[in-house]
Amino acid sequence: MVSVFLALSSPLSAADLEDARDLMEAGEFRAAMSQFRVLARSGNADAEELIGVMYALGLGVERDHGRAFEWYLRASLKGHPGAQSGLGWYYEVGLGIPEPDPVRAYLWYALSAIGGDVDAPDSLEELTPRMTKEQIARARTLIDDYRVWMYPFR
Repeated sequence: MVSVFLALSSPLSAADLEDARDLMEAGEFRAAMSQFRVLARSGNADAEELIGVMYALGLGVERDHGRAFEWYLRASLKGHPGAQSGLGWYYEVGLGIPEPDPVRAYLWYALSAIGGDVDAPDSLEELTPRMTKEQIARARTLIDDYRVWMYPFR
């Protein structure tokens, strides 16, 4: 009885996230989702991003781009570069939202690049030629607004 209480009351760890990832990679999607949700309730951005991936790809859940977008957004606002890149893609192609928004796609790709995502600069390079100068200027204003609180030392 005491060991059950201690197991339930112990803080979540990086090992818990790795266990959930292992379940996901093994195709145990329902079990993985269950663990990711526990971690997400504790504010874990990695778990939030992976829930977004599961909804985006339909892994153990019905594919739902709207829900994927929302989970990517949660993790993105916590500074998760992978989720930021995913969010940028959703804005670029218009999935999970009413229509594409290149300004916000640029914003999230740029923040992802600042956060260290190695693919984000390529996404920016592909997106930029399709944008007007005004759109790029608006995106850069938004980047300046977000960067100061999301990545204050970069």
